[in-house]
Amino acid sequence: YDEFTKIRDEIARNIERLQLSANVIANIDVLASLAIVAENNNYVCPNVNDGTIIDIKEGRHPVIEKMIGEGCFVENDTYLDCNDTRIAIITGPNMAGKSTYMRQVALITLMAQIGSFVPASYAKIGVVDKIFTRVGASDDLSMGQSTFMVEMMEVANILKESTNNSLVILDEIGRGTSTYDGLSIAWAVAEYISSKEKCGAKTLFATHYHELTELENKLEGVKNYSIAVKEKGEDIIFLRKIVKGGTDESYGIHVAKLAGVPQDVVKSANEI
Repeated sequence: YDEFTKIRDEIARNIERLQLSANVIANIDVLASLAIVAENNNYVCPNVNDGTIIDIKEGRHPVIEKMIGEGCFVENDTYLDCNDTRIAIITGPNMAGKSTYMRQVALITLMAQIGSFVPASYAKIGVVDKIFTRVGASDDLSMGQSTFMVEMMEVANILKESTNNSLVILDEIGRGTSTYDGLSIAWAVAEYISSKEKCGAKTLFATHYHELTELENKLEGVKNYSIAVKEKGEDIIFLRKIVKGGTDESYGIHVAKLAGVPQDVVKSANEI
């Protein structure tokens, strides 16, 4: 114990020097890690500024591109601003890559703001004050809250807290209730966010409610995008590419077939 207290006293006498050294090493560790990742994975130095534009060319998802192997990830461009392209309504089938695309935009924006290079060929990122996401489903059954309740609480928080300087990622909100209720909520949320007076946040909004594509003609700042799909006979091929314009096809039955749902069920679903 005497030896232990000697060591402790010696450390106490040198605490400032030790903490300074630890801090310097921690900073070198972070910067070296970001540099190695940027070098190994062909990242680019972003132009970070005080503007309101997010302009990404050939953006990639930093995690998924590593999982699927080099050269396999399909890059996508993104352009958002506070005027004509505030909200991007993204339609397209499940499994086509909507969620991956939206998450990569949020990750690239975050990485640029912490001083990292980013997975893209070019990136001009206006600093955002907050990044909000409403992605996936998480029940809090122990608290007696359903998936839909949790979803609505998260949406409520986003609408209260986001500003015209925020980035908002919304993935299929309204799907936890009946079609008409869900569509009505999704439509109203899009209207609220698009209003510069109420919110005006830069938003990526993925949806299966194809009716929302009508908003492009009704609201200022709303643009339609979709994930390109190639039909080959009865099969579909996901091209993973974001293109301008909406779609009115969900390809839900095709996805069910791809997932291995029995042929009898697929055939019956088509007839129904």
